[in-house]
Amino acid sequence: MIALVTGANRGLGRETARQLLAGGHTVLVAARQEDAARDTAAQLGEGAYPLRLDVTGTADIAAAAEQVRERFGHLDVLVNNAAIHYDTWQHAVGADLAVVREAAETNVFGPWQLVQALLPLLRAGSHQRIVNVSSGAGSLTEMTTGSTPAYSLTKAALNALTRMLAADLRDDGILVNAVCPGWVATDMGGPGGRPVSEGAAGIVWAATLPDGGPTGGFFRDRLPIAW
Repeated sequence: MIALVTGANRGLGRETARQLLAGGHTVLVAARQEDAARDTAAQLGEGAYPLRLDVTGTADIAAAAEQVRERFGHLDVLVNNAAIHYDTWQHAVGADLAVVREAAETNVFGPWQLVQALLPLLRAGSHQRIVNVSSGAGSLTEMTTGSTPAYSLTKAALNALTRMLAADLRDDGILVNAVCPGWVATDMGGPGGRPVSEGAAGIVWAATLPDGGPTGGFFRDRLPIAW
């Protein structure tokens, strides 16, 4: 099985790549900087391949898709993990909309463009899964304050995209789900959260669902959570 994980040079992305490798996948370790992708792949070891990929760049995405096609000919798993701007310093009423727009480029349009570019390779694969790494901050049910507006709004949009893609790809047998890893102790999440391995486990679960598994859902620790 061939998997591609974005933002795989640190935190949840790196641990997700590590767990997929341990489960027997070949993993494309995608990062914005070539050195970061290469160093991470080398540290993860056999079966890990570096891939320079800025998900906000159309040319980057096209080049990455071509590299996957040339090296492997197909793709089985796409984990859209890369994300920016956990903007705890803002509230919706006074938010800097330039920050919101920038977040949308990475957190929403990046995964969307990547799915579109990689879809022919996914259709050529087997046991195809798309996992959008989301957050409870994007749950409309849990959104009771105006804090982290860029992050919350873009994760809510990613959830909506998950639903639409799942409906479009159901007949192809491609399962598409959103996963909240919970509050995890990463550079973005900050200290005090759960171990990264626990957060990544739910992502890997969605990436390795059996045929006939759920699609179009929002999960935390393998259990459905409210949109």
